[in-house]
Order: sequence, then structure tokens, then C-alpha cells
Amino acid sequence: MSRAEAGVLPADLELDPTARALYLEVVAQGGWVKSAEVRPVDRPALVRLLELGLVRGLPGGTFYSAVSPRAYLGRATWTLRHRAAGLLERAEELPAVLDELAQAYDAAPRWIDRTGTVETVQDRDSIRHRIAQLVADAETEILTAQPGGDRPPDHLAWAMAQDVPFLRAGGAMRTLYQPVARTDPATSAYAAAVTPYGARIRVLDEDFQRMLIFDRLVAVIPASADMGSAAFVCDPTAVELLVELFERDWQRAERVAWGAPHAVPDSSTVTHRIARLLAGGLSRRGIAGRLGLSERTVAGHLARLREEYDAETLFQLGWLMRGAGERGGPGGGRDDVEAG
Repeated sequence: MSRAEAGVLPADLELDPTARALYLEVVAQGGWVKSAEVRPVDRPALVRLLELGLVRGLPGGTFYSAVSPRAYLGRATWTLRHRAAGLLERAEELPAVLDELAQAYDAAPRWIDRTGTVETVQDRDSIRHRIAQLVADAETEILTAQPGGDRPPDHLAWAMAQDVPFLRAGGAMRTLYQPVARTDPATSAYAAAVTPYGARIRVLDEDFQRMLIFDRLVAVIPASADMGSAAFVCDPTAVELLVELFERDWQRAERVAWGAPHAVPDSSTVTHRIARLLAGGLSRRGIAGRLGLSERTVAGHLARLREEYDAETLFQLGWLMRGAGERGGPGGGRDDVEAG
């Protein structure tokens, strides 16, 4: 937040606490003070009051007299209005200054023709670059559906740098996660940081389509199961259908008070879901894909389960957990597996 947004005057007009305290002391003593009576520690504050015009040195320099704050107010108001006029003038001139750059950007070969096409991009770096372009060009709305959680902190830091300026400029942003995102510290911190700017983030405890939609004009969806390629969709009918899917999932999703103590459930909930899926016969990779977690995260939970069940292998763990499920133990029964 800038100084202006926080309601603080520019540095050359700001009345710091020490200067304020000295002014009040001078006024309390009758509105003037002898030069010889000013303590050395108060000299910087006195200089500041003289700069602001709240104290005036009389001829001879033997004492200083307090000046009405209204004089300071008038000077500060005039200065701020003068600067505001200058900023408005610069704002009017800025388009002309950037005109050459804008023309060069518009004339550059476009990475996608927004006339009803679908382009598949294979390279991950190219995908990130093109998504960054879409975020930068977005004007009104960004919709994102990100199944799972466990997003890399560096990706979230990049998202913060992109998303906050968009939100502060008046853009609308809605995001869907699965409940496991609430146990990921980086994702929870990101959500708590962007929601004060107007972002709306919900969780949906079911499978849904991964997608990004920009201004309801361009959508980005996976083009392969390993997420190594992406399809950039500009066909109006296809984008409209994806928006309808997002809105359907959004209405069923749960609101979360991100940043509140109760916003993050116990991590045992995630472990329990992993346990149910393993008992149902899914592999580590299958569990990771189902829950939207990395295989490394799933491996950590499975290691804790192996220790709990004293299992040497995943096969043995799954066998033990299926047996526990049939007895009503922590693994859950068939109904749990199907409901997961």
C-alpha cells in the first residue's frame, strides 16, 4: 500500500510525532519558546516545524513563536492540489508517450488468433508465458478452476504479483480448489493474501475440470493427462460452455474464511482420504491424480500410514487397510471408497 492510500502525507509535508509533540509543548507554554531553552534533543523537531511553517523564528533569533495550524493546512492543501493537477496532466500525456510501444506490441505476431480457434501448446515455458500474457491483458474477469492443492510456493508468488494489480484495478477473480488445498500452507497463505483485494476462492469436494478463463473470451484447459500441454480455446461457443461448467461447480462449492483459524482443517482429513483410496486399490500415482496432489506429498502421507499399520510395503498396507475397513476401522468400508 502506498503512502497516499494509507492516508499519509508526502514526506515533505508529513508532521512526525516528535515535531507534533514539540509544537504542543510550545503552545502549552504560551505559544513561544526562547532559543536558549530548546533542548538539543528537540533541535531536529524544531527544524522540522520551521520547514513546515508551524513555528516562526522572530528577528534576532532569540525565540520562536508558534503559528496557527491553519496556515500549515492551507500550504499543504495547495501543495497537494498542485501536485494532483500535475499528475492529472501527466496521466493525459502518458498514452502519447507509450503510443510507439503499444503499436509495436499490437503489430507483433500474435501467439493465438482470437477468431474462433483452438491452439495446442506443448512446451511448459510457452504455456506459462502465454498465460502471463492473458493475465496481463485481462480487463474484467478471470475464472480459475485448480483441482487439488499443493501448488509450488514460487508459482503462488508469481500469481500474487500478477493477480493483485489486476484486482486493485477493479478486476473480478474467482477460483475453485479442492478441499486438500486448505491444508497446503502456501495455497492457504495465497488465498488469505488475495481475498482482501476482492478475490473469491471456494473449495469443491469433487472432481472438476481444470481451466482458466479470461474475460470470457479465451479459455485454457489441459490437452494431455500429464498436464504437459494446454489448449488455448477462443471459440465463443466452447468458451461459453466452459463458463457454464465453472458456474455450475461454483454454485456447489463451499465458502471458506481464508486466514481464519478454522479455515484450515486437520491434515488427518487428507490422510484419511488417501487411506480410503489406497484401500480401494488405487496406486500412489492414481491417488495423486484423484486428489490433485503431488506424488511426493502422497508418499509422505503413505509413509505415516505404513508406520501406523506397521506395513513394510504399500501392497501390505492396502491389504491391512482393506481388512480394517471391513471391521469398521480407520480405513473405511466399501461405501467410503465409492463416496471418495
